[in-house]
Amino acid sequence: MSRTPRTTRALNTVLAPVIKGYEDPARSWAKAVAQVEKKAGAQDRQFADDLGMIVQGAAEISRLSPLGWFLIISDVKEKYANRLRVNRVLSEHPQITDEPITAPVIVCGLPRTATTLAHRVLSASPDHRAPLTWEMMHTGLNDPQTARKVIKQLEQSAGMMERFAPDIPHIHPIHIDRPEESMIFMPHGSYWEILHGLMPTYSAWLAERDVTGDYEYLKLGLQVLQHGRERKRWVLKYPAHLGDMDMVKKVFPDATFVWTHRDPTTVIGSFCSLMETFWGMYQHDADRQAIGRFALAHLVTQVERGLELRRHLPPSSIVDVPYHKLSADPFTEVPRLYSAIGATWTARDHENLAAVIAKPKGTPSHQYDLSRYLDPAEVEETFAPYNRLLDRLDLRDAEPAVEL
Repeated sequence: MSRTPRTTRALNTVLAPVIKGYEDPARSWAKAVAQVEKKAGAQDRQFADDLGMIVQGAAEISRLSPLGWFLIISDVKEKYANRLRVNRVLSEHPQITDEPITAPVIVCGLPRTATTLAHRVLSASPDHRAPLTWEMMHTGLNDPQTARKVIKQLEQSAGMMERFAPDIPHIHPIHIDRPEESMIFMPHGSYWEILHGLMPTYSAWLAERDVTGDYEYLKLGLQVLQHGRERKRWVLKYPAHLGDMDMVKKVFPDATFVWTHRDPTTVIGSFCSLMETFWGMYQHDADRQAIGRFALAHLVTQVERGLELRRHLPPSSIVDVPYHKLSADPFTEVPRLYSAIGATWTARDHENLAAVIAKPKGTPSHQYDLSRYLDPAEVEETFAPYNRLLDRLDLRDAEPAVEL
């Protein structure tokens, strides 16, 4: 059965005669750039040209739908608009670049390994701070009136998106006014393919790209959000930071990585299901075999890269968080995590943890089947080196006390 909702299929039928931009992506992007620059009264052509690679790649998605093209172009335009917004703030307040970003915590690991839980628990501490979804989409100085307006607009847009992919809230709920992954701010990354579809030209370009500039831009975003506010320890999260730990250290030398771990067979089944749900917004009937092949290759690369990088990092800069131990005894494992990153665990943090792991009654669990995408035996064999590490860190047969 197709994972593409009826609403999405109907809208694609309506849009098909009028949305043809993917037939000439360069022209479409040039038009979009002109619109953004006219509204902002500014430009950043190198940034715009780099974003154009996403647009070129999107046009290659084999089952791209009219709605999918429209949504992707809209997302890329917003990335450019936000860059110009950040540039304007920096030009008006150049002292922002002197803001210290001290000892940030970087939550990473394979997707679906409780990175979200770790991020939310850590960021809930009164001593910590995480960028909120809306702040990464509309980055600026503290202005409550603007914040209320932007949050309202983005919540309306998020409500529309859920109509196109109603399963998303059950898999990875997104809240406009809560902490979210730093990929929302960062312009480039493998997330474009994970969320939208295979983009060969963009993938090849990305593989050759020096991502240092993307992390320097992320730092600028944090500096803007910190300026004029109480300084706290930043907590960031994005699974793909795992493969960029060397570049993260280059930009944030005193960063500490929180690496979450989980059985890869379970991880990939959940990850493929998430991909199919998102691809359903952008494609006509996503190809499950393509999803499986991409997911396996991508996650193996991330793990191998992470294992190699950790050999060259100080042991104190990486804190391992085993999923099965965490789900079996969160009120022991999370305080241990706090201690490992040099944070203080308090009664308030205990209450925050209870609130984070509690699920509203009636919340459906995420159901998935790895065999729809890949042979489970192949996954187990492919991840054998990582599983040896996992068996030293975790208790994969531990009885879970909570569903994470």
